[in-house]
Amino acid sequence: MSNEIYAIPLKTITGQETTLEPYQGKVALIVNVASKCGLTKQYDALEKVYQTYRDKGFVVLGFPSNEFAGQEPGSEEEIQEFCRTNFGVQFPLFSKIEVNGAGRHPLYQLLIREQPEAEGSLLSPFYARLVNKGRKPANPEDILWNFEKFLVARDGGVIARFSPDITPDDAVIIKAIEAALAK
Repeated sequence: MSNEIYAIPLKTITGQETTLEPYQGKVALIVNVASKCGLTKQYDALEKVYQTYRDKGFVVLGFPSNEFAGQEPGSEEEIQEFCRTNFGVQFPLFSKIEVNGAGRHPLYQLLIREQPEAEGSLLSPFYARLVNKGRKPANPEDILWNFEKFLVARDGGVIARFSPDITPDDAVIIKAIEAALAK
């Protein structure tokens, strides 16, 4: 599999230029996150899954985004403080990015190209609620909402994509993480 994912320029939550190269050889769960969302409580499960599997070569990578109903309005410092204080987040966080539209970050361009549809997204009650509220994604491959998740293999291949309402500790995600770690 291509190592393209490891060369994409990023910024940490503290503003340092970086890439995903430090995570090469690890299984990663990449998540677009937000502090003022009904799904924000998923930070708890993300941290628990991270702590459970980190010593086996697993990492959670959080990418704040303010695209969905303005649910991540804070500065990077405010986001980091919120996550640490309220959820004890120790997994790496990055600076705010766009995950949809013309400003879509190159990382999300690659993730979506490799996994154009999230598991369960179009059939879920969550999707139906968004449609009923007039928040249907512009394109079928677009990120549906905050807390959509991509599972990336040790070699950089994008293994799976999970809709926002599938929690990080759901059996389907845990099975996928464990299978990826076993390879």
